[in-house]
Parts: sequence; structure tokens; C-alpha cells
Amino acid sequence: MASRRKGRILAFQALYAWDASRIPVGELLDFAWLDEEKRLGLDDEIRVFSSLLVSGTIEKIEAVDEVIRKHVEHWSFERLKRVDLAILRVSAYSILFQSDMPAQITIDEAIEIAKEYGSEDSYKFVNGVLDAVWKTETVR
Repeated sequence: MASRRKGRILAFQALYAWDASRIPVGELLDFAWLDEEKRLGLDDEIRVFSSLLVSGTIEKIEAVDEVIRKHVEHWSFERLKRVDLAILRVSAYSILFQSDMPAQITIDEAIEIAKEYGSEDSYKFVNGVLDAVWKTETVR
């Protein structure tokens, strides 16, 4: 499972880079934006899992963003911190479109990533939004 966490972290970082600079998807999936040492150290399982998350999220970005907008209370979508948005996007995509991945695991992983990379309260915000997505947008 540690490789899944690494894959999610890599996917969130790729989506952050994409959002910040609109790097073409091909470049994102080549991971050319990573420093060389990290890129060479990626094992195939992490690379494949992360690539699936990134390409799927970008392919479905309009649907993913629409669902996130719907569940962001008292906050405008445009004012979301890019780190939080990248975590929400990759996790919402997984909840909505990867039925083989339990939503609770996706949410737990997103919370841990938000604790590590987000601001002090990011994890609470991410948890609230993703929990709402899971409870209202999916059939459990």
C-alpha cells in the first residue's frame, strides 16, 4: 500500500504542476518535471498508478471540478489553495470513477497527504469536501 500512497502523492504533485502551468499531459506523464534522481527512482507500479490518476482526472476535469464546486461551502472555487485543489481533484476523481478503490481509503489517504503538504487546517477541509462527495455523489 505504501506504493499507492506514493502514487497518489505523485499524482497530486502532477496535478498541482498542471494547474500552475498547464504542462501538456504527455510531459506530466513522463514526469520530466521531477528532478532526475526522483524520476529515475520511480518504480513501475507507482508510475502506472499515478499516470492513471493524472490522466483520468484531467480527462474528467470538468465533471470533477463541478462536483467539488457543489460541495465547497462558504468558499469560492477560485479561491481554493492549489495544493488543496490538487488533492481534492485526484481524490474526487478516484471516488467518482474508480469503483474498485474504496472511497474511505481514498479519503484517508487524501487527509494524510493534506496533513503533509497542505496548510494547518487543509486536512479538515479536504475531509469535509470528500466525505460530502462520497455520501452524495456515489452509490455505496
